[in-house]
Amino acid sequence: MTSLSSASSSTTASTAPATTSATDSTPELHPSSDHHLSGDHEEHHGDFRMFGLVLFLVGDGMTFAGLFAAYLTFRAVNPLPSGGVYDLELLLPTINTALLVISSFTFHRAASQLRQGEGFGCRLWLLITAALGAAFLASQMLEYFKLPFGLTSNLFASTFYVLTGFHGLHVTLGVMMILIVWWQARAGGSINSESHFGLEAAELYWHFVDGIWVVLFGIIYLL
Repeated sequence: MTSLSSASSSTTASTAPATTSATDSTPELHPSSDHHLSGDHEEHHGDFRMFGLVLFLVGDGMTFAGLFAAYLTFRAVNPLPSGGVYDLELLLPTINTALLVISSFTFHRAASQLRQGEGFGCRLWLLITAALGAAFLASQMLEYFKLPFGLTSNLFASTFYVLTGFHGLHVTLGVMMILIVWWQARAGGSINSESHFGLEAAELYWHFVDGIWVVLFGIIYLL
């Protein structure tokens, strides 16, 4: 009996290190490291929102290019009715151009104020920009009432109204965007010196609208 017990103890002792060694050789799973890798993967995803906006503006610019081409074509080949003239008043369009150019500078000023942490100054310049945009729209409506032709007078007139009206729609949307950004830039709002994508997107859109008007002004009123 004593020899059997000794043999059993010897067998157990000899297998224990092997078991321990097998256990030690099994690789441990570290959920935290998997989570860390997953987090790194997520952190490497870029923010493509501004890129998407740029693509949208490129497509929108192509639409304007088509309207410009149609306007110039109809102006060249479409005969005017008796007594009709192509001459357009320059005073109001020149004022409109000045309003939009100034508004681009005021919008840039608002963005600079936000980056400096001056929330009140940012909101003030945003309101000034929105007011300039609204003044542009009011001036354009006044011009419509003073034009020597109507929407259905001829193809040239129709294209003129479509082109300027389409741009006016963009200005209207831009003013609405500025007011939304103005509200979001209030104290405790979602737009601040650290998170300001909404303001940057609206600013890029507004500069685009301003640039389109400069081209439109040159083609329609100066040619």
